[in-house]
Amino acid sequence: MNEPKAKILNAASSLFLAGGAAALSVRAIAKHAGVSTIGIYSHFHGKQGILDTLYIQGFQFVEQAMSGGIDNYIDGCIDDKAISAADELNNSIARVMLAAGNYLELAETHEAHYKLIFGEENGSYLPSKEAKQASVEAFKGLTSVTTTLLPPTASTKEQQSAAMQIWALAHGFVSLKHHAVSAMIDNTDWKNQALVAIELQAKAIQTASLPDTR
Repeated sequence: MNEPKAKILNAASSLFLAGGAAALSVRAIAKHAGVSTIGIYSHFHGKQGILDTLYIQGFQFVEQAMSGGIDNYIDGCIDDKAISAADELNNSIARVMLAAGNYLELAETHEAHYKLIFGEENGSYLPSKEAKQASVEAFKGLTSVTTTLLPPTASTKEQQSAAMQIWALAHGFVSLKHHAVSAMIDNTDWKNQALVAIELQAKAIQTASLPDTR
């Protein structure tokens, strides 16, 4: 991405954090980025194009968080074809935990993107069809990670349910961190608290899917 486009997106991110989508007028973005309004239209065709780009980037960050480092981790753990069933179960948990940790990090590192893609839609911004497709791809990435907790025979509904359970926990902790309730509790260790809860849920999903040997 060229420098002017990057400056415009950075300016839009800052303004969005300060005042939401309603604060993103072309004039305000141009002033904050130090470019002309013509430059905004030239690079992004206006406010909608900027928001769509940020929205797509946000879900790309989510997708990367789901897969980032996981393949290398799995390659390092599963280099023996005779790996035991117990090891496979443990690696499934580790895979989910790595993805969850990455997800919590991106929520802080890319806070504006996160708030945009998970904020309630309103008249200020409605994602384009292309932008919405980015969210679909991100969910597929999450599902591919959580599917490792389930047996190969798991249905699509079961796979999606497992993904939603993990995502709801991670997103819930991020949302509470930004909510007024965070001022009422000790929230300094929120990531570790989130990971403990996610690990418990991942193990519960995994255990519920195991055959009953009684």
